[in-house]
Amino acid sequence: MEISDENLRILSQYLQQTLSPDPNTRRPAEKFLEGVEVNQNYPLLLLNLVHKPEVDVTIRIAGAIAFKNYIKRNWSIEEDQNDRIHESDRLAIKNLIVSLMLSSPEAIQKQLSDAISIIGKTDFPLKWPELITEMVDKFATGDFHVINGVLQTAHSLFKKYRYEFKSNELWMEIKYVLDKLAKPLTDLLMATMGLTQAHQNDVSALKIIYHSLVLICKVFYSLNYQDLPEFFEDNMATWMSNFHTLLTVEVKVLQNSSQDEAGVIEQLKSQACDNIALYAQKYDEEFQPYLPQFVTAVWNLLVVTGLEPKYDLLVSNALQFLSSVAERSHYRNLFEDNAVLSSICEQVIIPNMEFRASDGELFEDNPEEYIRRDIEGSDVDTRRRAACDLVNTLSQNFEKRIIEIFGQYLQVMLSKYNENPKDNWRSKDAALYLVTSLVSRGATQKHGVTQTSQLVSIPQFCQDQILPELKRTDVDELPVLKADAIKYLLTFRSVLPSEMVVATIPLLIQHLTSESAVIHTYAACTIEKILIMKDGNNQNILNGASLEPLASQLLVNLFAILDKPVSEENEYVMKTVMRTFSTLQDRVIPYLQSALPKLTEKLQMVAKNPSKPHFNHYLFETISLAIKIVCKTNASAVTSFEDILFPIFQGILQQDIQEFIPYVFQILSLLMEFTPIGSISDAYIQLLPCLLAPVLWERPANISPLVRLLSAFTVHAGHQIVAQDKVGGFLGVFQKLIASKSNDHEGFHLMQNMIQHFPIEALAPYHKQIFFLLFQRLSSSKTTKYVINIIVFFCMYAVKYSPVELVSVIDGIQAQMFGMVLEKLLISELQKVSGNVERKIVACGITKLLCECPEMLTGTYQKFWPQLLQALIMFFEMPLDESSLPDDHFIEIDDTPTFQTTSAKLNFANIAKPDPLQSFGEPRQFLSQNLATLGRAQPGKLPVLVGNMNQQAQTILNQYLAKFGVQLM
Repeated sequence: MEISDENLRILSQYLQQTLSPDPNTRRPAEKFLEGVEVNQNYPLLLLNLVHKPEVDVTIRIAGAIAFKNYIKRNWSIEEDQNDRIHESDRLAIKNLIVSLMLSSPEAIQKQLSDAISIIGKTDFPLKWPELITEMVDKFATGDFHVINGVLQTAHSLFKKYRYEFKSNELWMEIKYVLDKLAKPLTDLLMATMGLTQAHQNDVSALKIIYHSLVLICKVFYSLNYQDLPEFFEDNMATWMSNFHTLLTVEVKVLQNSSQDEAGVIEQLKSQACDNIALYAQKYDEEFQPYLPQFVTAVWNLLVVTGLEPKYDLLVSNALQFLSSVAERSHYRNLFEDNAVLSSICEQVIIPNMEFRASDGELFEDNPEEYIRRDIEGSDVDTRRRAACDLVNTLSQNFEKRIIEIFGQYLQVMLSKYNENPKDNWRSKDAALYLVTSLVSRGATQKHGVTQTSQLVSIPQFCQDQILPELKRTDVDELPVLKADAIKYLLTFRSVLPSEMVVATIPLLIQHLTSESAVIHTYAACTIEKILIMKDGNNQNILNGASLEPLASQLLVNLFAILDKPVSEENEYVMKTVMRTFSTLQDRVIPYLQSALPKLTEKLQMVAKNPSKPHFNHYLFETISLAIKIVCKTNASAVTSFEDILFPIFQGILQQDIQEFIPYVFQILSLLMEFTPIGSISDAYIQLLPCLLAPVLWERPANISPLVRLLSAFTVHAGHQIVAQDKVGGFLGVFQKLIASKSNDHEGFHLMQNMIQHFPIEALAPYHKQIFFLLFQRLSSSKTTKYVINIIVFFCMYAVKYSPVELVSVIDGIQAQMFGMVLEKLLISELQKVSGNVERKIVACGITKLLCECPEMLTGTYQKFWPQLLQALIMFFEMPLDESSLPDDHFIEIDDTPTFQTTSAKLNFANIAKPDPLQSFGEPRQFLSQNLATLGRAQPGKLPVLVGNMNQQAQTILNQYLAKFGVQLM
């Protein structure tokens, strides 16, 4: 693509269209940009457009976002993938991007800064060593627009140090950065602190200066996270004195009137708290001299900070700092005084646990965010969570005293509520929050709380304080308390008696009718968790028979929620529908007549704009489950499901809705697998050419579902595939998959199905080529996974065709090559094979090689016969060999599947892996009987060969023969 005015105009036009709310305008524009992004100069064209001040700023921002996403998708080259960025473009981007970023408006600067950090993730410092020097040089400009751009980029670039695993490479990189940046950053801190005084009456200058200090503090946090750098240890006094100043500073002119948005001073104090908490947790000894002054400063800060939401992160970080100090036994003295403990509880903890007006607004106006914080546990940065953490930390060292203090508060709060429930409900809310947090010790996602403390009796408190709230007839009365009561059941479900938990199900079903999104969501979530609870015998506490009397009302209420505008795509509700189907199994069939149209209607709706991945996943799981429940006993029902689903699936495939395509392939596979062999509809056959199109195989999330679908085709349409000359297409897919370390197992899976189900003559012309490809990949990259799969493939081939054919094909590629296969693979690596089906295939394949292959018995490879039999006996008797091969190093963190890839796997669309050798019986028996047959055919031969094994193997073999009543001649 030439960098010309005409191309810039066209690009600008398409970017404008991507901003359209109309999918008919937006989608084609997105497709066009996706199609041209592989062209040379495309990223440079984007950068040119972004840098043109005469272009509308919304288009420039759209261009910057498109550039960042382009870098995110393409800069890192995946294993086995081609580089989609031209080398000249890579160099030009790195030469241009820092200066472009620094001279751009703030909104664009942020996007380009993120793009630099994405590039830096793979290229810095080895392939881009000059980046840090170029950035540090800009500190000298004195231009804070430039300096803040550099600091923002440094923050994005180095933030990864907060979560990366320790490694020599990481240490080397951090050392390189520290050598270049630690002193300039310290100098910049001191200079910037000086400017706060020099410009103390200039509001606009102070905003920029204090914003710089926020970024300096963030970069400091990242650079100090992994270990205490020597430079910062030597200069700790400088940094700590300035942090103390920042925590205690008052800048009246920067106080903002907003109740909700944190201003720059709040952000700065919050980050300073983070930094000192890091030192208190990790560098305790070195930080000790500074600690008392910070405890005092943070305490004073907490006492004077208001309850407005803009202070939330600051208060949360300040409380977390106190928690990190309180958990260390040698600081117990700071908290031992009863007056101090009472003061902390009264002045800091209780006020920060109270339900505020802003919480009420969130509850009503943004229920999704309220739920995310509350039951998903993402309230890490909220006051309430931080206050609870501090309570729990203090109770570890002072449990008796803390229980005593809060026990008193609890009684006061509940009494206040009982005096006037309508006006004083906040008191009970705080009491319930206190109990839920202070009593909760050990907790897991699956079981909820599993350990408790002595504050209250969980069952008794439930009886006295929780069930009365849920038994009120009006499900929308005092909604926050309703939500608290349901959350209590959710939290303590594993601690409460199971009969009490089961008895709450009718109450929870009733609360599904609440208009409050928080209440009906909590009710759905709790029902779902109860449905998967087990008793001491690992049986569900609520089975299908127990749930059946409640099923009608439960399903009616759940589907009614999905009609409410606030919960149209409520993932918790859809998950509960799925779990209800799963619990009821066949008992759900009477309800499917009304449920299925609702599910398909919902599918059509979300396909127009997929925005809730979890909801969509549970929706497809529920549809899969319905198919499975109905079709396992009634194969003729497949046609009914196809009639309903095919038109929707066709639309999804035609519109290329990428998020849904992997799901569609799995459900098509499921339907085909339930169809009697030889009776699949023409719609599948018409779909086949599309499934072989290379573009579908470029997307990682499609690969496993597509392989499964093509495998289903081999079973149900093998003859049509051959008749339509599509075998070459299947082999092309196999060739692509086998070349990939990530997907080679899928290639083997497909080939195994082709061998099993295609007519023998259809693949015969390709056998040598298939084996050549397999050996080519083996020589270039011998991973454990590949070795296991190739062993299984060879054995499957020996069973399906014949061991003679196996030896012949391999030796046809290179003389005596099968000897190497025996020595380097079958004998030495057999112990690595796992999986029941795979191990059976291997055992039967090796048995056939031993008993039906003249080359092994009397020919070239006779010397390997005892070794191979001994390897097979060890394969039966010895533990799995879990050692890895040298080429396994490729599995890096970035090679693990992305969210989309993993979430696209439907558990309820799975069916049991078929045993292709069902007629072969137990492998040890199969070996014994085949050896006996061979012995009768060649008397005297086997005892000599068997005698060349070690004594242990001979003993075990004799045990097999005795067990199955056969003997060697």
